[in-house]
Amino acid sequence: MIDAIRDMFSLGYMTRAVIVGSLISLCAALLGVSLVLKRFSMIGDGLSHVGFGALAVAAALNAAPLAVAIPVTVAAAFLLLRLGNSKRIKGDAAIALISTGALAAGVVISYLSGNSNSELSNFLFGRSALSIKPSDMPASVALAAAVIVSFILLYNRVFAVTFDETFAKASGVRTGLINALISILTAVTVVLGMRLMGALLISALLIIPALSAMRVFGTFKSVTVTASVMSVCSFFVGSVASYALNLPYGAAIVLTELAVFGCFCAAAGIKRMVRKKK
Repeated sequence: MIDAIRDMFSLGYMTRAVIVGSLISLCAALLGVSLVLKRFSMIGDGLSHVGFGALAVAAALNAAPLAVAIPVTVAAAFLLLRLGNSKRIKGDAAIALISTGALAAGVVISYLSGNSNSELSNFLFGRSALSIKPSDMPASVALAAAVIVSFILLYNRVFAVTFDETFAKASGVRTGLINALISILTAVTVVLGMRLMGALLISALLIIPALSAMRVFGTFKSVTVTASVMSVCSFFVGSVASYALNLPYGAAIVLTELAVFGCFCAAAGIKRMVRKKK
Protein backbone atom coordinates (compact mmCIF):
# COMPACT_ATOMS: atom_id res chain seq x y z
CA MET A 1 0.00 0.00 0.00
CA ILE A 2 2.79 2.45 0.91
CA ASP A 3 4.60 1.63 -2.33
CA ALA A 4 1.41 2.25 -4.30
CA ILE A 5 0.96 5.64 -2.62
CA ARG A 6 4.59 6.56 -3.31
CA ASP A 7 4.30 5.52 -6.96
CA MET A 8 0.98 7.34 -7.33
CA PHE A 9 2.35 10.66 -6.08
CA SER A 10 5.36 10.33 -8.36
CA LEU A 11 2.96 10.95 -11.25
CA GLY A 12 2.06 14.59 -11.77
CA TYR A 13 -1.45 13.96 -13.08
CA MET A 14 -2.31 11.69 -10.13
CA THR A 15 -1.04 14.22 -7.60
CA ARG A 16 -3.09 16.90 -9.32
CA ALA A 17 -6.18 14.68 -9.37
CA VAL A 18 -5.88 13.86 -5.64
CA ILE A 19 -5.47 17.51 -4.64
CA VAL A 20 -8.30 18.76 -6.85
CA GLY A 21 -10.54 15.84 -5.93
CA SER A 22 -9.95 16.27 -2.19
CA LEU A 23 -10.92 19.95 -2.37
CA ILE A 24 -14.01 19.14 -4.41
CA SER A 25 -14.94 16.34 -1.97
CA LEU A 26 -14.68 18.79 0.92
CA CYS A 27 -16.92 21.30 -0.84
CA ALA A 28 -19.43 18.62 -1.84
CA ALA A 29 -19.69 17.31 1.72
CA LEU A 30 -20.24 20.77 3.20
CA LEU A 31 -22.94 21.61 0.67
CA GLY A 32 -24.40 18.11 0.69
CA VAL A 33 -25.43 18.19 4.34
CA SER A 34 -27.69 21.17 3.74
CA LEU A 35 -29.03 19.74 0.48
CA VAL A 36 -29.87 16.36 2.02
CA LEU A 37 -31.60 17.94 5.02
CA LYS A 38 -33.62 20.17 2.69
CA ARG A 39 -34.68 17.06 0.74
CA PHE A 40 -33.02 18.44 -2.38
CA SER A 41 -30.15 15.97 -2.52
CA MET A 42 -30.71 14.95 -6.16
CA ILE A 43 -29.91 18.45 -7.39
CA GLY A 44 -26.33 17.26 -7.87
CA ASP A 45 -27.52 14.57 -10.25
CA GLY A 46 -29.59 17.05 -12.23
CA LEU A 47 -26.83 19.65 -12.44
CA SER A 48 -24.26 17.06 -13.48
CA HIS A 49 -26.44 16.08 -16.43
CA VAL A 50 -26.73 19.73 -17.40
CA GLY A 51 -22.97 20.06 -17.04
CA PHE A 52 -22.50 17.04 -19.28
CA GLY A 53 -24.61 18.66 -21.97
CA ALA A 54 -22.63 21.90 -21.63
CA LEU A 55 -19.31 20.04 -21.86
CA ALA A 56 -20.54 18.27 -24.98
CA VAL A 57 -21.36 21.65 -26.55
CA ALA A 58 -17.95 23.03 -25.55
CA ALA A 59 -16.21 20.00 -27.08
CA ALA A 60 -18.20 20.35 -30.30
CA LEU A 61 -17.28 24.05 -30.55
CA ASN A 62 -13.66 23.53 -29.41
CA ALA A 63 -14.35 26.03 -26.63
CA ALA A 64 -12.94 26.14 -23.08
CA PRO A 65 -14.97 23.53 -21.14
CA LEU A 66 -15.26 25.40 -17.85
CA ALA A 67 -16.07 28.70 -19.59
CA VAL A 68 -19.14 27.06 -21.10
CA ALA A 69 -20.17 24.54 -18.44
CA ILE A 70 -20.04 26.75 -15.32
CA PRO A 71 -22.38 29.56 -16.54
CA VAL A 72 -24.84 27.06 -18.05
CA THR A 73 -24.91 24.92 -14.90
CA VAL A 74 -25.29 27.95 -12.61
CA ALA A 75 -28.22 29.11 -14.74
CA ALA A 76 -29.73 25.62 -14.44
CA ALA A 77 -29.31 25.76 -10.66
CA PHE A 78 -31.31 29.00 -10.51
CA LEU A 79 -33.96 27.48 -12.79
CA LEU A 80 -34.24 24.41 -10.57
CA LEU A 81 -34.52 26.65 -7.52
CA ARG A 82 -37.31 28.62 -9.16
CA LEU A 83 -39.16 25.55 -10.39
CA GLY A 84 -38.75 23.92 -6.99
CA ASN A 85 -40.75 26.73 -5.44
CA SER A 86 -43.42 26.48 -8.13
CA LYS A 87 -46.79 25.01 -7.29
CA ARG A 88 -47.09 23.43 -10.74
CA ILE A 89 -43.78 21.53 -10.85
CA LYS A 90 -42.27 20.10 -7.67
CA GLY A 91 -38.50 20.02 -7.04
CA ASP A 92 -37.94 16.33 -7.84
CA ALA A 93 -40.00 16.55 -11.02
CA ALA A 94 -38.10 19.66 -12.12
CA ILE A 95 -34.77 17.89 -11.60
CA ALA A 96 -35.93 14.84 -13.58
CA LEU A 97 -37.25 17.02 -16.41
CA ILE A 98 -34.11 19.10 -16.83
CA SER A 99 -31.55 16.35 -16.14
CA THR A 100 -32.94 13.83 -18.62
CA GLY A 101 -33.30 16.47 -21.31
CA ALA A 102 -29.76 17.76 -20.80
CA LEU A 103 -28.28 14.25 -20.74
CA ALA A 104 -30.05 13.29 -23.97
CA ALA A 105 -28.93 16.52 -25.63
CA GLY A 106 -25.33 15.92 -24.53
CA VAL A 107 -25.28 12.39 -25.96
CA VAL A 108 -26.73 13.56 -29.28
CA ILE A 109 -24.29 16.48 -29.54
CA SER A 110 -21.34 14.21 -28.73
CA TYR A 111 -22.49 11.74 -31.37
CA LEU A 112 -23.02 14.36 -34.07
CA SER A 113 -19.73 16.13 -33.32
CA GLY A 114 -17.81 12.87 -33.67
CA ASN A 115 -16.32 12.83 -30.16
CA SER A 116 -14.70 9.49 -29.30
CA ASN A 117 -16.54 6.94 -27.21
CA SER A 118 -13.72 7.01 -24.64
CA GLU A 119 -14.15 10.76 -24.11
CA LEU A 120 -17.92 10.41 -23.79
CA SER A 121 -17.46 7.49 -21.38
CA ASN A 122 -15.08 9.49 -19.21
CA PHE A 123 -17.53 12.41 -19.02
CA LEU A 124 -20.27 10.01 -17.94
CA PHE A 125 -18.44 7.64 -15.60
CA GLY A 126 -15.15 9.33 -14.62
CA ARG A 127 -12.90 6.52 -15.79
CA SER A 128 -9.57 8.36 -15.68
CA ALA A 129 -7.77 10.94 -13.57
CA LEU A 130 -6.19 12.31 -16.76
CA SER A 131 -9.25 14.50 -17.34
CA ILE A 132 -8.04 16.94 -14.64
CA LYS A 133 -5.96 19.70 -16.21
CA PRO A 134 -3.48 22.09 -14.54
CA SER A 135 -6.00 24.91 -14.97
CA ASP A 136 -8.42 23.05 -12.68
CA MET A 137 -6.09 23.48 -9.70
CA PRO A 138 -6.62 27.23 -9.09
CA ALA A 139 -10.34 26.84 -9.81
CA SER A 140 -10.71 24.13 -7.16
CA VAL A 141 -8.69 26.12 -4.61
CA ALA A 142 -10.87 29.19 -5.22
CA LEU A 143 -14.02 27.08 -4.90
CA ALA A 144 -12.88 25.50 -1.63
CA ALA A 145 -12.01 28.92 -0.22
CA ALA A 146 -15.42 30.31 -1.24
CA VAL A 147 -17.33 27.39 0.30
CA ILE A 148 -15.36 27.36 3.57
CA VAL A 149 -15.53 31.14 4.01
CA SER A 150 -19.26 31.14 3.22
CA PHE A 151 -19.94 28.46 5.82
CA ILE A 152 -17.88 30.23 8.47
CA LEU A 153 -19.43 33.67 7.90
CA LEU A 154 -22.99 32.49 7.21
CA TYR A 155 -23.16 29.38 9.40
CA ASN A 156 -26.16 30.51 11.48
CA ARG A 157 -28.08 31.62 8.39
CA VAL A 158 -27.36 28.39 6.53
CA PHE A 159 -28.45 26.44 9.62
CA ALA A 160 -31.71 28.40 9.86
CA VAL A 161 -32.55 28.07 6.16
CA THR A 162 -31.74 24.37 6.21
CA PHE A 163 -34.08 23.43 9.05
CA ASP A 164 -36.92 26.00 8.88
CA GLU A 165 -36.88 28.33 5.90
CA THR A 166 -40.22 29.92 6.81
CA PHE A 167 -39.07 30.81 10.35
CA ALA A 168 -35.72 32.01 9.01
CA LYS A 169 -37.45 34.33 6.57
CA ALA A 170 -39.72 35.66 9.31
CA SER A 171 -36.61 36.28 11.44
CA GLY A 172 -35.11 38.55 8.80
CA VAL A 173 -32.79 36.08 7.08
CA ARG A 174 -32.56 36.65 3.33
CA THR A 175 -33.45 33.10 2.48
CA GLY A 176 -33.47 33.71 -1.26
CA LEU A 177 -29.89 34.95 -1.17
CA ILE A 178 -28.72 31.99 0.94
CA ASN A 179 -30.44 29.50 -1.36
CA ALA A 180 -28.94 31.23 -4.40
CA LEU A 181 -25.47 31.08 -2.86
CA ILE A 182 -25.83 27.36 -2.09
CA SER A 183 -27.09 26.75 -5.62
CA ILE A 184 -24.19 28.59 -7.25
CA LEU A 185 -21.55 26.84 -5.13
CA THR A 186 -23.20 23.47 -5.76
CA ALA A 187 -23.26 24.09 -9.52
CA VAL A 188 -19.55 24.99 -9.63
CA THR A 189 -18.68 22.01 -7.41
CA VAL A 190 -20.57 19.66 -9.70
CA VAL A 191 -18.94 21.01 -12.87
CA LEU A 192 -15.42 20.75 -11.47
CA GLY A 193 -16.10 17.35 -9.91
CA MET A 194 -17.87 15.66 -12.79
CA ARG A 195 -14.75 15.79 -14.96
CA LEU A 196 -13.11 13.52 -12.40
CA MET A 197 -16.08 11.52 -11.11
CA GLY A 198 -18.33 11.50 -14.16
CA ALA A 199 -21.79 12.97 -14.64
CA LEU A 200 -23.52 9.83 -13.35
CA LEU A 201 -21.44 9.49 -10.16
CA ILE A 202 -20.71 13.03 -8.95
CA SER A 203 -23.91 13.24 -6.89
CA ALA A 204 -22.47 10.52 -4.62
CA LEU A 205 -19.99 13.08 -3.24
CA LEU A 206 -22.93 15.25 -2.17
CA ILE A 207 -25.14 12.55 -0.71
CA ILE A 208 -23.17 9.65 0.77
CA PRO A 209 -20.94 11.56 3.26
CA ALA A 210 -23.96 13.43 4.65
CA LEU A 211 -26.04 10.26 5.00
CA SER A 212 -23.11 8.46 6.63
CA ALA A 213 -22.56 11.13 9.27
CA MET A 214 -26.28 11.35 10.01
CA ARG A 215 -26.32 7.67 10.94
CA VAL A 216 -24.18 8.33 14.01
CA PHE A 217 -24.31 12.03 14.85
CA GLY A 218 -27.30 14.21 15.65
CA THR A 219 -26.22 17.85 15.46
CA PHE A 220 -25.73 19.96 12.35
CA LYS A 221 -22.18 20.88 13.28
CA SER A 222 -21.04 17.34 14.10
CA VAL A 223 -22.66 15.97 10.92
CA THR A 224 -21.01 18.66 8.79
CA VAL A 225 -17.54 18.12 10.26
CA THR A 226 -17.79 14.32 10.13
CA ALA A 227 -19.10 14.33 6.56
CA SER A 228 -16.24 16.59 5.46
CA VAL A 229 -13.54 14.43 7.04
CA MET A 230 -15.13 11.21 5.78
CA SER A 231 -15.45 12.58 2.24
CA VAL A 232 -11.82 13.65 1.94
CA CYS A 233 -10.49 10.43 3.49
CA SER A 234 -12.72 8.27 1.29
CA PHE A 235 -11.59 10.13 -1.79
CA PHE A 236 -7.94 9.53 -0.93
CA VAL A 237 -8.47 5.82 -0.21
CA GLY A 238 -10.53 5.45 -3.38
CA SER A 239 -7.81 7.16 -5.42
CA VAL A 240 -5.19 4.76 -4.07
CA ALA A 241 -7.46 1.78 -4.78
CA SER A 242 -8.08 3.02 -8.32
CA TYR A 243 -4.36 3.35 -8.99
CA ALA A 244 -3.26 0.13 -7.27
CA LEU A 245 -6.02 -2.10 -8.68
CA ASN A 246 -6.39 -0.36 -12.05
CA LEU A 247 -10.06 0.47 -11.44
CA PRO A 248 -12.17 3.25 -12.99
CA TYR A 249 -11.47 6.36 -10.93
CA GLY A 250 -14.97 7.59 -10.11
CA ALA A 251 -16.39 4.14 -9.45
CA ALA A 252 -13.56 3.26 -7.04
CA ILE A 253 -14.23 6.39 -4.99
CA VAL A 254 -17.99 5.82 -4.85
CA LEU A 255 -17.53 2.18 -3.77
CA THR A 256 -15.13 3.35 -1.05
CA GLU A 257 -17.70 5.84 0.23
CA LEU A 258 -20.38 3.15 0.20
CA ALA A 259 -18.10 0.87 2.24
CA VAL A 260 -17.62 3.67 4.78
CA PHE A 261 -21.39 4.22 4.79
CA GLY A 262 -21.79 0.55 5.72
CA CYS A 263 -19.34 1.02 8.60
CA PHE A 264 -21.31 4.03 9.85
CA CYS A 265 -24.54 1.99 9.65
CA ALA A 266 -22.90 -0.76 11.70
CA ALA A 267 -21.68 1.82 14.23
CA ALA A 268 -25.21 3.23 14.48
CA GLY A 269 -26.57 -0.26 15.14
CA ILE A 270 -24.01 -0.88 17.89
CA LYS A 271 -24.84 2.50 19.39
CA ARG A 272 -28.54 1.60 19.56
CA MET A 273 -27.75 -1.77 21.17
CA VAL A 274 -25.63 -0.10 23.84
CA ARG A 275 -28.41 2.38 24.60
CA LYS A 276 -30.99 -0.41 24.95
CA LYS A 277 -28.79 -2.29 27.40
CA LYS A 278 -28.50 0.82 29.56
